[in-house]
Amino acid sequence: MNTSNTQLSAFPDSKNHYKILDGLRGVAAIIVVAFHVFETHSTSHQDQIINHGYLAVDFFYVLSGFVIGYAYDDRWGKMTLAGFFKRRLIRLHPMVIMGMIVGAIGFYFQACNYWPTISQTPAWKMLFVMLIGFTLICGPLSMDIRGWHEMHPLNGPGWSLFFEYIANILYAVFVRKFSNTALSILVILSGIALIHLAVTSTNGDIIGGWSVEPEQLRIGISRLMYPFFAGLLLSRINRLSPIKYSFLLSSMLVIIFLSIPRIGGTTHLWMNGLYDSLCVILIFPLIVFIGANGEIKGKYTSKLCKFLGDISYPIYITHYPIIYIYTAWVSDNKVPLQQAWPMGILVLFSSILLAYVCLKFYDMPLRKWLGNRFIYKTPN
Repeated sequence: MNTSNTQLSAFPDSKNHYKILDGLRGVAAIIVVAFHVFETHSTSHQDQIINHGYLAVDFFYVLSGFVIGYAYDDRWGKMTLAGFFKRRLIRLHPMVIMGMIVGAIGFYFQACNYWPTISQTPAWKMLFVMLIGFTLICGPLSMDIRGWHEMHPLNGPGWSLFFEYIANILYAVFVRKFSNTALSILVILSGIALIHLAVTSTNGDIIGGWSVEPEQLRIGISRLMYPFFAGLLLSRINRLSPIKYSFLLSSMLVIIFLSIPRIGGTTHLWMNGLYDSLCVILIFPLIVFIGANGEIKGKYTSKLCKFLGDISYPIYITHYPIIYIYTAWVSDNKVPLQQAWPMGILVLFSSILLAYVCLKFYDMPLRKWLGNRFIYKTPN
C-alpha cells in the first residue's frame, strides 16, 4: 500500500481495505439521500417510501465498530490515546466542518414559508451556530434557529457523528481493554436496551437521536451502543470464510431491508419495532460478515466499491442542506411526488456531485496534509 493511500485510509499502515465494506457504506449512503427525498412527500411514518432508510445510521455504526476493531485493536502497544484521537479527528472532522459550512450557505439563502424563523435569524446568530457545529458540541435549544429541535440545525445528520465520537471515546478509553467475554456482555445488555426502546416506542420504531432533549439523547445512545460494539465484537471473532458474490449479495440485502414497507400498521406498532431490532441485532452484523468475507475479482466492481466508499461519508454529511431546500420547495409550492420526481432525482445526483467535489478538492488534500503534519512525521 503506497503512502498516500495509507494516509487517507481508515486502516493504518499495513492493514488492507475491506473493499466490499467500503462499497456497502456507499450503497447505504445513497439510500439515505433517497429516503430523505421521499420523506418530504410522506404524510406519516406509515406511507414513507424506502420506509426503513433511517436504519442506515445503525448499519453505519456496525460498520464503524468493525472497522475500528480491525484497524486499531492490535495497535495499542505502539499507539497512544492521543495518536488514536488524532487519527479519528483527521478522518472525520474535516467533513464535519464542511457539512456545517454547506448548511450555513443553504440556510442564509433559504428564506421560505416552511421555516419562518429563518428570515428572523440574524447573520451573527447563524454564524455562531455554525461555529458551534464545527465542534459537534450540542447547542442549547435557544440556538435552534430552524425550529426542528435539531442538535445541529444547519446540518441535521451531525447528530449521528456526535454519537460516533462518543463511541470512539468509549472504545479508546475503556472498551478496547475488554475481553471478548466482557465485550459480549456489553453487547447483550445493549441489545436488550435497544429491543426495549424499539417495541415500546410510541411510533413503533427507533427513529430519533438528533435533539438535546433527554428522551432523544436516550434514543441516540441506545441506537449507538449495540451496533457499534457488536461490530467491534464481530471484528474480533470473525474468521475468514470465503463467500461468493459477496458484494452483490450484501448490497441487495442492504437495499431490501432498508426498503421494506412499514410492518404492523398503526394497530401493531410493536411489530415494526421488532423488525427494527431484528435488523440491527441480527441482519446488519450478518451483512457485514458477508461483506468482510467476500473477495472482489472484477476490475469494474473494485472501482465501483472504491468510488462508493470514497463518496459515502461526504454524501452523508453534506446532503441534508440540499434536502432542506427541496423540502421547503415542495412544502411552499405543494408539489406532489408525481410532479417533483425530476427535482428529486436532481437532488440525488447533486448530492453525489457535491460529495465528490468536497472529497477531491477539500477532504482528501486536507487529510493528507494533516496526516503528514500530525501523524506520520511525529510519534503516535
